[in-house]
Amino acid sequence: MPGAALVVGAVVIVAILIVAVWSTARRRRSEGLLRSEKLREQFGPEYDRTLAEMGNARSAEDELTARQERVSQFDIRHLAAEEGQHFNDEWQVVQASFVDDPSAAVHDADALVGRVMAARGYPVSDYEQRSADMSVDHSPAMGHYRAAHDIALRDAQGQANTEDLRQAVISSHVMFSELAEEPREVEPHTDTAELVAAQ
Repeated sequence: MPGAALVVGAVVIVAILIVAVWSTARRRRSEGLLRSEKLREQFGPEYDRTLAEMGNARSAEDELTARQERVSQFDIRHLAAEEGQHFNDEWQVVQASFVDDPSAAVHDADALVGRVMAARGYPVSDYEQRSADMSVDHSPAMGHYRAAHDIALRDAQGQANTEDLRQAVISSHVMFSELAEEPREVEPHTDTAELVAAQ
């Protein structure tokens, strides 16, 4: 009889351990799915881009989480109204300069975006780090920012035409608007599009 009780007790203990392991695995899987869902929601297309670059979901999600942790250490702030107006005035100058010198306008637009980043509290280091940092809070505009950068690189090699440069300025404006906290637009600002199209 005592042997039967030991067997029953052992079976109960094993069953409890199996249920505990199963429950823990299920909870971890659920937490992993929730983490993935939150990262996909926050990073949007940047999640897919990072996944393609890293090759697997775990590495991509670790990278995106590391970006979040890095950016959480920054003292990001909103622009004061005067600062915003000053940057918007600078944008108008950059935009108007496109007609006379499209290449310089692309360079100036990128430099202005960098100044707004710095004013908001983002470190302005190398392009890759800057892009990673910006993707945390400004993921919807990242495709535009990357496109403008790629065109600027092609322009430096003499491989960009005026239409490419126009697209670079328009794309820079999307990130500028995001950072300068203008009303969000997916399409370029009408004035920018019209002025740049006039070239």
